[in-house]
Amino acid sequence: MEEILAGDRRAIARAISSVENRDPSAIPLLRALFPKTGRARVVGITGSPGAGKSTLVEKLAEEYRRRGERVGILAVDPTSPYSGGAILGDRVRMQSLAHDPAVYIRSMATRGQLGGLAPTTQDAVTILDAAGCEIVLIETVGVGQDEVEVARLADVTVLLLVPGQGDDIQTFKAGVMEIADLFVINKVDRPGADRVEQEVTAMLSLTSRPDGWRPSILKTIATTGRGITELTQALDQFYVFGEKGDVTGRRRKEHWRSRVLDLLRQTLFEQAVAGPLSDGSLDRQVDGLLAHQTDPHQVVDQIIAALIPAGANSPCPSPRSGATVHHLGIAVESLVQAIPVFQQLVGKAPDVEETVADQKVRVASFRLGDSRLELLEGTEGDSPIARFVSKRGPGIHHLALAVPDLPEALRKLESEGVRLIDRIPRVGAASERIAFLHPSSTGGILIELVEECK
Repeated sequence: MEEILAGDRRAIARAISSVENRDPSAIPLLRALFPKTGRARVVGITGSPGAGKSTLVEKLAEEYRRRGERVGILAVDPTSPYSGGAILGDRVRMQSLAHDPAVYIRSMATRGQLGGLAPTTQDAVTILDAAGCEIVLIETVGVGQDEVEVARLADVTVLLLVPGQGDDIQTFKAGVMEIADLFVINKVDRPGADRVEQEVTAMLSLTSRPDGWRPSILKTIATTGRGITELTQALDQFYVFGEKGDVTGRRRKEHWRSRVLDLLRQTLFEQAVAGPLSDGSLDRQVDGLLAHQTDPHQVVDQIIAALIPAGANSPCPSPRSGATVHHLGIAVESLVQAIPVFQQLVGKAPDVEETVADQKVRVASFRLGDSRLELLEGTEGDSPIARFVSKRGPGIHHLALAVPDLPEALRKLESEGVRLIDRIPRVGAASERIAFLHPSSTGGILIELVEECK
């Protein structure tokens, strides 16, 4: 930390590498550095492949160095979807800055992340900010029309356009055209530059931004440095505007909100993969998908059901203890024939009739006090209910017991040697979390456990 705060280039490099490699030591380091940040101005440079982003970033960094400011550059390159490797070509293009001790250049691979940035770009910005870089330039991968992640990270976003990129309809499409605070038409020595300027001007005349800023249109030839001074002046004007109207403050608030949500998604996903899915259950679920015995939404519901603590998503915050009879499942050959009989017995029509597709069963449920009767008809010849009726005839198929904490009940039963059909709860009728115990451990009776609180 002390070496980074002193601007030591080797320490900065090691820190960014540890972040990219997900080294456990990176998180405590980032926590220690974060209070020392917040001073750097972050400029996002985006545009299509071949627009001249690397050359423009190089010239822009040279201009900031003439002003005496320390500059950090994060150049993002695409990653191979097959090998995971990357040719970090952006850094090769910035040789004029390589020996300047006040400029730090880091190439970063996207590592499969969409949006034009690398997964750890924000953490790298934190490190460069703490190291004393007053300007951090982020050059995105050559992005498409809807890759707009840089706008959520940068204080100001510059969009590069070049002549000959398509018809004027492209200019009016939603996406990357909407995130630009400044438009830069690069390679204006080529034919068609004036037309690009007219198209962007026409687009801007049809829109207005909530913050009141009207993006400027600048012309550059990055290879010669033409227009770079005017670009830095336009960036300065936006910073003054942003500070005066608190545009920058609102952007940074929204950025950190998005950052927390991203970290939350990432952490929760990693916990899901490292925990419940590490036992091979995901492969078994995928096998079920290949056999069309279930569907992707059902698989996700089952995984989430195993992750979320009992009652966490329930309207009853205090689950009752112990088990009670939830329902009795009766296999029938035909619901059309069986429903009228039971309707006479219980004195009312079924409360619920539904089809549970992944279990290949139709259900008619009669509520009886705190319990209920469920009539079950197989929808296909190979369904469990159809096979039961074919082998044993109509009759009691299973007994369902209600438990307050299904994962805990399964864990205890398995530890006591009870054979389980379902080690992970799944979703049954009425969207309830259920699991079955094998009849070999229950005296020949199929027992269903249903999670229920009262």
